[in-house]
Amino acid sequence: MRIQRFAAVVAATTMTIAFTACSGGTNASTDADTLTLASVDQGSVEDVVKAFEDANPGVKVNFTTSGADQYQQQIRTQLASGTAPDVMTVWPGNGNPGATFVLAEPGYLMDLSDQPWAAQLPESVKSVAQYDGKTYNAIFGLNGIGAIYNQEAMEKAQLTPPGTWTELLTFCRNAAAKGTPAFALGIQDNWVTQIALFALVATTVYGNDRDFDTKMQAGQATFADSEWTTAMAKYQEMNETGCFQDSPLSTSYEASQELAATGKTLGIIQGNWVVALLKGKNPSGTFVLKPLPATDDPATFVMPAAAGAGYGVNAKAKNTDLALKFVNFVMSPEGMRVFNAKQGSLPSLPNSGSEVDPAFTDLTTFINDNRTVPFMDQLWPNAKVQQTMLSGLQEIFSDQATAQQVLNRMDADYQAGS
Repeated sequence: MRIQRFAAVVAATTMTIAFTACSGGTNASTDADTLTLASVDQGSVEDVVKAFEDANPGVKVNFTTSGADQYQQQIRTQLASGTAPDVMTVWPGNGNPGATFVLAEPGYLMDLSDQPWAAQLPESVKSVAQYDGKTYNAIFGLNGIGAIYNQEAMEKAQLTPPGTWTELLTFCRNAAAKGTPAFALGIQDNWVTQIALFALVATTVYGNDRDFDTKMQAGQATFADSEWTTAMAKYQEMNETGCFQDSPLSTSYEASQELAATGKTLGIIQGNWVVALLKGKNPSGTFVLKPLPATDDPATFVMPAAAGAGYGVNAKAKNTDLALKFVNFVMSPEGMRVFNAKQGSLPSLPNSGSEVDPAFTDLTTFINDNRTVPFMDQLWPNAKVQQTMLSGLQEIFSDQATAQQVLNRMDADYQAGS
């Protein structure tokens, strides 16, 4: 998910609000043995950098990490001004300001088509790693979104994961009655607003219409006149039923992790990337990811699953050779194992040797059974649609807009094209 947004994306990917320098030195360097890197993969990129430096004695990586919202605002400015790092996080597809299509079209990214891993990408990944037939994004992992439960907290509350929509609402009521809200929701970071919605949309929209995106592209469907309205209504009903802790709008993504990790909520609706962060906050905890029920028929359940954020090379990198060496390390079996293990993501390349966390058994099954859809924003024609959705969802939660108004705005942005 470009998510993360997301970031999951991913969100995907793991993201925080603070912009933190994670190593000494400055971003600008012409030293042939120094690489500059900007990443949203805080908590996982550190291990990859160390493994890369260990594999290349004498090489130094000066890197920074930041939250997705801040990163997306900064990276275009840095690229335009010539101050961007050699290597940077790039999301798949076209859904946000740091996405592949958005950065490749003006020539900010280096063509990576001739790198050894590019031809091995599965078609579903290749389509969002490429622009105009050329590969620009080293996507190392696949991510999914669902309800992630804290097993110890669930046992203490004597509750089990719900299997239908009706059971989900009952679960939320029972959890609230026991004094432990069902799910942590940190929508102070606006990219988080989309996560639960995407989990609901996957089933309500795509469970009965896998061709919805094609219809949207052909002008035969809209957000406002589709089952997106149902998903929006269910999201609001979850909030009204007490599925989330108090004041989601004043809760950060970081704070929501703390709630779920320590059992102050029974879980969190997020991408699989958050499991590693929860374990970091609670090393003895056990967490499991399940599909979020959106109907009373489990046979219709679909999970959002797609390529996660990868890495692109600055077309004007000061150290091109080392930048290419780094992205090729990320895409090697060794680099991918480190990243996938730390993030809890699934490998994007076959035969990578990565082991899948047992927490993701359901997600793996849904992927293998072709019961997944890409993160919705990855196939939208421009980045504004997502930004309108994110700010609009915050407005809905603060009673400043209705779901219909937000969906109408999204339609207007979508119809504006690329």
